Amino acid sequence: MTTVADGTKAAFAAEYDVPIPYMQRTRDYYLALGYENPYRWASFTEVPFASLAKPLARARIGLITTAAPYRPEAGDQGPGAPYNAAAKFYQVYSVTTDEVPDLRISHVGYDRKHTSAADINTYLPLGALREAVTAGRIGSLPSPTRPTFSAAAARTRSTPSSSCPADPSVTRP
Repeated sequence: MTTVADGTKAAFAAEYDVPIPYMQRTRDYYLALGYENPYRWASFTEVPFASLAKPLARARIGLITTAAPYRPEAGDQGPGAPYNAAAKFYQVYSVTTDEVPDLRISHVGYDRKHTSAADINTYLPLGALREAVTAGRIGSLPSPTRPTFSAAAARTRSTPSSSCPADPSVTRP
C-alpha cells in the first residue's frame, strides 16, 4: 500500500522499504564468527584529497573493486553463492576494460538475502562508465594495452600500505 503525503503527489515508501543496516550486520557477523571485537572500518581524522587537475570530461578514469577473478578450483563463487573463504585473495591485480572480465564476489560483506550479485554492474560498473565516456561526462577509460582497474582485499590495516603507492605525505594506519 502506498501513502501519499498531504497536499502533495509525493508517495511515502512502504514501511519495509528501509535502508539495510550493513554496518551493524557486519559487526554482528564478525562477533558470531568468534572474533573478540566487532569489525572496525578504517576511519581517519584527516583524509588526503587532491582536486582534479583537469575537468572530469577530460580525465581518464580507473576502477578499484574488491571483486576477485573467478577461480574454478576455489569452489562456488557464482551469484547467490554462500560466503566462500577459499575464494579470498590478497593480491593487487589489473586487467583491461576492453571486455567485461569474469570477476566474482563471494566475501562476507554483502547482503545475500537482498541481492544475488548476478549483475556485475553492481560491483564493476563498466557499462555505465562506457556510457559516460560516450556522453562526454568523463574523458576516457584507460587503453586496452594498459592495466585499467585494480582490486585488493579491503583490509583496514594492510590495504593502504599494500595497495596504494608510497607517498610520504599520506598518513597510513
